[in-house]
Amino acid sequence: MKVKISVVIITFNEELNIGRCLDSVKDIADEIVVVDSFSTDRTEAICKEYGVRFIKNKFDGHIEQKNFAAMQATNDHILSLDADEALSETLKQSIIHVKNNWQADGYCMNRIANYCGKWIRHSGWYPDTKNRLVDRRKGRWGGMNPHDRFIINNETNIVHLKGDILHYTYYSVDEHIIQVNKFSTIGAQSLHDKGIKSGWIKIFIKPISKFIRNYFLKAGFLDGYSGYIICRITAFETFLKYLKLKKLNEPKKI
Repeated sequence: MKVKISVVIITFNEELNIGRCLDSVKDIADEIVVVDSFSTDRTEAICKEYGVRFIKNKFDGHIEQKNFAAMQATNDHILSLDADEALSETLKQSIIHVKNNWQADGYCMNRIANYCGKWIRHSGWYPDTKNRLVDRRKGRWGGMNPHDRFIINNETNIVHLKGDILHYTYYSVDEHIIQVNKFSTIGAQSLHDKGIKSGWIKIFIKPISKFIRNYFLKAGFLDGYSGYIICRITAFETFLKYLKLKKLNEPKKI
């Protein structure tokens, strides 16, 4: 079945990334919808240069914003990307083929991260498979903020595409550390909302386990110095998340 595809992107102050993202999808998109949470930089101006549908919406969470964005598309078949992502040439060709012969409930693909200029192929960051090309009627965004995922109702009818989503994560280690503080707060709140508890054992064991998993079991050492830094900071994020969760678990003083 031949289909039309709406590319859906959420943004907030993405002037450094959004142009690259839009360039990568302009040849495969029948429509591009950008849902922006009131950027204060040039994001809106850049998007309008590309002629996209630009919609502003209050950000209540990654999952909530992506579900809202999915419903703004004119077409039911959507490709969801973040502003700091782009399509590899191989993935573009795979999507063009799918447009002309849609057969599954959804299509997944690998995502590879660029960290401070280096492509990361281990460290628990690759292949990082994502369901991003989907029939929105067959599922919705779920998971746990800030790590959302599109949950397809029929998980057996998902086809893996050749090619990668190119994820331009952090331009500096400082930027990574700043984001870790933000994401650990969101993650702790998400765990708290689900009734999950934290304690000193989790606070110390979880980060150690995370580092061992990513650096040794997931071969982070093969990514060299960048892999070591990623695994250390990822473990630190886990430490912060459970420390903040413990604070949230404590009874509020009246």
